[in-house]
Amino acid sequence: MPDAVVIGAGPNGLVAANLLADAGWSVAVVEEQPGPGGAVRHDRGVDPDFVNDLFSSFYPLAAASPVVSGLRLEEHGLRWSHAPHVLAHPLSDGRCAVLDRRVDATAASLDAFHDGDGAAWHRLHEIWERLRPDILDALFTPFPPLKATGRLALRLRTAGGLRLARTLVLPVRRMGAEEFGGEGGRLLLAGNALHADLAPEAAGSGGFGWLMSMLGQTYGFPVPAGGAGALTDALVRRLRAHGGTLRCGLRVDRVLVRDGRAVGVRTADGGTVTARRAVLADVSVPALYGELVEPEHLPGQLLADLRRFQWDFATFKVDWALDGPVPWHAEQAARAGTVHLADGVDELTRFAAQIAMRQVPDRPFCLFGQMTTADASRSPRGTESAWAYTHVPHEVAADAGDEGLTGAWDPEEQELMADRVERQVERFAPGFRTLIRARRVLAPPTLQALDGNLRAGAINGGTAGIHQQLFFRPLPGTGRPETPVRGLFLASAGAHPGGGVHGAPGANAARAALRRRRSPGLSGLQRALTHRDRAGHVRPD
Repeated sequence: MPDAVVIGAGPNGLVAANLLADAGWSVAVVEEQPGPGGAVRHDRGVDPDFVNDLFSSFYPLAAASPVVSGLRLEEHGLRWSHAPHVLAHPLSDGRCAVLDRRVDATAASLDAFHDGDGAAWHRLHEIWERLRPDILDALFTPFPPLKATGRLALRLRTAGGLRLARTLVLPVRRMGAEEFGGEGGRLLLAGNALHADLAPEAAGSGGFGWLMSMLGQTYGFPVPAGGAGALTDALVRRLRAHGGTLRCGLRVDRVLVRDGRAVGVRTADGGTVTARRAVLADVSVPALYGELVEPEHLPGQLLADLRRFQWDFATFKVDWALDGPVPWHAEQAARAGTVHLADGVDELTRFAAQIAMRQVPDRPFCLFGQMTTADASRSPRGTESAWAYTHVPHEVAADAGDEGLTGAWDPEEQELMADRVERQVERFAPGFRTLIRARRVLAPPTLQALDGNLRAGAINGGTAGIHQQLFFRPLPGTGRPETPVRGLFLASAGAHPGGGVHGAPGANAARAALRRRRSPGLSGLQRALTHRDRAGHVRPD
């Protein structure tokens, strides 16, 4: 009998398992899919000569994460690779904003749009450098990060205090307008904000766009050499070297609870895996509380709150094998690993508004990845392994493109939407479609079938909107990895601090399990949740 069972071999589950193994626990990881990795996998399914990442590709949060760096995965085969430029946002008129790890190069790109915007970028970067240690500490430690928040508050006072705090909670459209005279800086901030489901007019999108931009400025958007799965392989090798076990192709359908405590899991084949100390769940919040744990073990208020849980946008992705480099109209885009495709901030707003109205966008904002540019091992010399993804509504009411897309995502609709994505690329890279050797379409249902945590391709474990962050994530009052069931811990992107490959939810869950074992009394959260009846009323002790 292992000390702990981890449900799910995504990056958070594997991080959690590694940390428990480091503490001397015996750990068994159980994964539904045929192989480990969750949304961190690659294959050669588009063309045998091309490596394509199935889901995520670029990992600025992993590069910044003290959790990942602390695992020393380079000792287990991981090697990072960078494109010459971090990111580019071209416009159809040939201008291009460029994010480069050299801050002077980024600034020069923005000065080309408006004289003085380079200096504005330097000012934003200087603020980042002052706040960076405490921001990262607050981001990657359990909620509430009291020490980091206290230090951050002191630093904020010296960096502008309330005025800076106001800037960071602005919508990114307003923040860009206040900070930059030209479009270049505004594009970098707004495009990065839409790495999450944050429209340019959403409160807090300015701070998120600034954070992602500054992560790229400092750490780049690196990729694992050889394919995204190289990161997973290093985590698995490290786990096994420390005595952990991994079983794939085995679906968990129930968390076993006895006397209010998680004691193991039941698998779909009727078997059980018992746990001496803890069960950690790297699964989505609706899956954990709506499927794996029987309702009688959960407070009524939590089940009521679960009905209000909001996913982030659904995702539609296309992978390509290209016979040559992408013929960008803006030459600077050719050297970037990530390229944002929208013809200005207004087009980003239009895109987000169409999704809000449950329309399939007619000009989809695309994140475009040039993987061979970032890692030469991904395809033969002179070719490019590439992908693009965009977002669509979970429930489609209409097609803004007038092609009758309904959200059924049958083969015909998949091809129509993939053609639409390619036409968007063509606006900025005329001749792109003539280079396509092969393509693969990953529609929302396909992404979910490949990783059950990605509901319709929702890649962040739930919305990044401020109403579902901090002590609201994943549900009000549940900002920590502890759950109402003793010995059961949420270890997925559904928990604070949310999506992105940084390992923090898994690390927080592992540390909570270790603390719980050392301190057998109920945590404050468990005590508060346990003493409620199923109607949500607090019961007296």
